[in-house]
Amino acid sequence: MVTVGYQLGLIPLTWIYLDFALVGRKFQIWRLLTNFFFLGGFSIQFAVRLLMLARYGVELEKTYVNRTADFLWMIMISMTAFLAVSLALPFYRLPFLSGSLVFMLLYLWSREFPTAKISLMGVLTLQGLWMPFGLLAINVMMGGSILSDVVGIVVGHAYYFLTILHPRVTGRHYLQTPAWVHNLVGKWTTAGPPAFSPPPPPSTTGAVYGLSGPVVAPTPVAQGSARSAFTGRSYRLNQ
Repeated sequence: MVTVGYQLGLIPLTWIYLDFALVGRKFQIWRLLTNFFFLGGFSIQFAVRLLMLARYGVELEKTYVNRTADFLWMIMISMTAFLAVSLALPFYRLPFLSGSLVFMLLYLWSREFPTAKISLMGVLTLQGLWMPFGLLAINVMMGGSILSDVVGIVVGHAYYFLTILHPRVTGRHYLQTPAWVHNLVGKWTTAGPPAFSPPPPPSTTGAVYGLSGPVVAPTPVAQGSARSAFTGRSYRLNQ
């Protein structure tokens, strides 16, 4: 919607781009949020990002069944991380951080569906785990900047480590969704999820979409392997 408004001349980018100086001096706080809403003008890059968000972002969201608050908290934590990195690193002082957010969602999707078969532009077939890096390689070959994409992968991996890998080993949860987020979701939804609801069982199917459309039927995955990059198969010995 923001892109359409920009193309029609209804939304000047000067109103919504990220500028920490304006945020600090003129208290234009909305810029900390609105810069994530603009995916660029109508272009191939815009179409690819929108497709990534609509397919892989939605597919990732479906894994948060009855955990809407957890999904919202993940988005909030990630946006805060991108703003912090942009403030700390001058070379990442981009006017819009939406590309990094989309790539972060793609990376988390790749960890949830590591064995999914993905057709990359109809040319190369990859497992879901390698999807973000395949897109990075294509972007490099096309001469595009990969800064926002790389930061998206780094933040996505940091979130995955702190919420999945580290708690699995130590039992400590540093980014657990706070009660006020659960209460917020419960207030603004018709039937909000119960506070601190347990996570759903691991997905047993792979994703079936690539950037060029449907690719294959759902790929069975060993139970409990949705968060693991490697799976194995057992065989019955001769009796």
